[in-house]
Amino acid sequence: MINRALNHMAAPRLNWSELLGLADRLCCVGVEFRNDLPGELFDGASPQKVGDAARASGLRILALAEVKAFNDWSDAKREEAAALMKIAKACGAETVSLIARNDAKGMGDTERRADLAVALRELKPLLDEHDLVGLIETLGFETCALRRKSEAVEAIETLGAKTRFRIVHDTFHHVVAGGGAIFPEHTGMVHISGIVEHDVLLSKLEDPMRVLVDTNDRIDNVGQVSALLDAGYDGPVSFEPFAQEVHVLANPQAKLLQSFQYIEATLQEAMPDR
Repeated sequence: MINRALNHMAAPRLNWSELLGLADRLCCVGVEFRNDLPGELFDGASPQKVGDAARASGLRILALAEVKAFNDWSDAKREEAAALMKIAKACGAETVSLIARNDAKGMGDTERRADLAVALRELKPLLDEHDLVGLIETLGFETCALRRKSEAVEAIETLGAKTRFRIVHDTFHHVVAGGGAIFPEHTGMVHISGIVEHDVLLSKLEDPMRVLVDTNDRIDNVGQVSALLDAGYDGPVSFEPFAQEVHVLANPQAKLLQSFQYIEATLQEAMPDR
């Protein structure tokens, strides 16, 4: 059994309360809420109310997303990050999601690394103040200024801030970025989604292609999760599909359960002692 979790992108038509109910029925450990979906965050409900409801259901609010383009630092970005952290603290979220810049700017190697170092240095005291962890999400797209998890890990270690920053291992972005090393000891979240398109280069895959995981999966979600588990990762594994065909499902619970069970059964076959 993996530590099942749901990103709100797995069922974006549900309100916050309905997402908690779905996560509870799917035996998830928690959820990730987002501020980039249509409508007001939490549909206008207070963060305290949302947090109380999650705790009453035995669920964790694993993350509150997102600070977009966090490595394009500015005074405005500081205000944005502080505001999100205030809400995260109020609802009892464990982390805030930090999404890398993805506009094909600031792409020079020296510039990219310097911008990342500045952002982490500025974010750390804010995270300290709110007692939160920053979840760094690298994006595999060629237009992203932080494609490699290795660069994020290097910057975290240089700052000596492993307790305040973790990385997301996103199975989709791992493949789009060309694969590479995994960092279970630095990983705070795993995002899963499947790809069934076979006529597109891996480096050219896009978010709208991300579906649930089944036997047709092209990017070896099960293998990636297995490698992380074998290396000691024991955190949440959260569905984050972006495809419209998933978002419009009349009964997302059935399909999500089927996909979770497929992943777990396949993992069990590969490692029966797990």
